[in-house]
Amino acid sequence: MKPFLFVLFVVFAAGSLIAQTNVWQPSPGHTQIPIWPGTPPDANLQRLSGPEYVYDTLTPKDKPLVWVRNVSQPTMTVYSPKGKNTGVAMVVFPGGGYNELAMNLEGTEICDWLTSQGITAVLLKYRVPLKKTEPYTEPSPLALEDAQRTLGLVRFHAAEWQIDPHKIGVIGFSAGGHMVAATSTHFDQRAYPAVDAADQESCRPDFAIACYPGHLWSPDEGFQLNPNVPVTTNMPPTFLLQAEDDHVDGVEQSLTYYIALKNAGVPVEMHLYAQGGHGFGLRSSFPISGWPQLVETWLGTIGMISQ
Repeated sequence: MKPFLFVLFVVFAAGSLIAQTNVWQPSPGHTQIPIWPGTPPDANLQRLSGPEYVYDTLTPKDKPLVWVRNVSQPTMTVYSPKGKNTGVAMVVFPGGGYNELAMNLEGTEICDWLTSQGITAVLLKYRVPLKKTEPYTEPSPLALEDAQRTLGLVRFHAAEWQIDPHKIGVIGFSAGGHMVAATSTHFDQRAYPAVDAADQESCRPDFAIACYPGHLWSPDEGFQLNPNVPVTTNMPPTFLLQAEDDHVDGVEQSLTYYIALKNAGVPVEMHLYAQGGHGFGLRSSFPISGWPQLVETWLGTIGMISQ
């Protein structure tokens, strides 16, 4: 082999290795589990620009944000409780506009809080992006498939993971908050053909927590809920968190969803703060930073944990 071609081969091989290994990995002691046994359904709906990769950005306070893009192989990572175990589990949906995933701000940091409260956290790395123009006015079909599949898997493994199968909820942020609404309204029928026994389990969440959700409001129709979020009386109890000064997914999103849930007789609790903006997770310096304690109290009022 000529020297130039050999060097070129090495460069391309190294680049390929980097591309294959630059995928998000959980902290030591945790393992990602593929949620599909083979090729995920409807893979042709994705618009991938390349392999999965991770990159960091800095917030104004210089705390890194870890982002993941081009997820084509969705996974779940189970974070077991630290100390006591309440039997409660939550599937965690990070946000990112259905283009990418905020894996630490709205993922691992949320899991750490949940496990400190005796709650099993299941972090879903769902497929992004979707081959569709923004903004989304309906549930992302790939994300919904991944979410339904994960809820079924958690119930299927409930005994193994020391989880009460009747105490499995969802929590999501921004686009992940939209996924909370999607799983809460689309559970009567799977969005994909059954794969195995896990798909015989219910994919209805027992409770739902949506933090600064997006894609719920139809602005051209006033305070009308997006028709692709069909609210019914059979939906799970819901907790909504929103900052009034959110200029990404405005307060109208949560208000509209709250009104629809209330009118349907679904138990709903909403906390609206003056300040907090968008994408604060657990990092806000405003009073809204106390929201985890509100969630813990709410979980007691709906009978998920002891008060």
